[in-house]
Amino acid sequence: MDKTERRIELLRAARDVFATKGYHAAKIDDIVARAGVAKGTFYLYFSDKRSVFVELVDGLFSRLGAAILQVDPHADIEAQVKHNIRGIVAVLLDDPALTQLLLSFAPGLDPAFATKLRSFYDGVKQLLKTSLDEGQAMGIVGPGDTSMYATFTVGALKEILAECTGSGPVRPREQIVDELYRLLESGYLHGSKPAPVAKSPAKKGRGRG
Repeated sequence: MDKTERRIELLRAARDVFATKGYHAAKIDDIVARAGVAKGTFYLYFSDKRSVFVELVDGLFSRLGAAILQVDPHADIEAQVKHNIRGIVAVLLDDPALTQLLLSFAPGLDPAFATKLRSFYDGVKQLLKTSLDEGQAMGIVGPGDTSMYATFTVGALKEILAECTGSGPVRPREQIVDELYRLLESGYLHGSKPAPVAKSPAKKGRGRG
């Protein structure tokens, strides 16, 4: 097994241990036992369990960013927005152990973990806010505070994903995509066509006296 494969194996083992035991209770001994390697091997790749967690979260964030494509206002808006939602849902549900860990953690247990978690959610909301700002400029997102819109949207997505990765009902992915799109369209999203951009009134020229 080469170094890249070994690193991935350790990351997967850490993810599973964190999801099962919780970040606070998890030990490096648990991670190496899960991976089937010596403890010394772990330290060839990571300095501590926090560095493993940081890499897991950063990797997830990178995949989320890659899943969001810029919307073309001249093409089918609904299809494009659904494509983005589908990509986000796929990234999170393809890694249910890590997603469940991020959604179920009690922040008071570990300050370093909580700081990284806040950073992750702040990054996701900023990613979405940037897309919404672009959407407002194109006329496909209604007027309003895009920072709050991003927070509302992330909150809705977190709740449905918490159900899917926890003890709640497992819903078909396409149903999540369709219903979230319907929610957005009933709010800030102009899905059928871009909203007309308001034009400044033309200045009247002086008439000849």
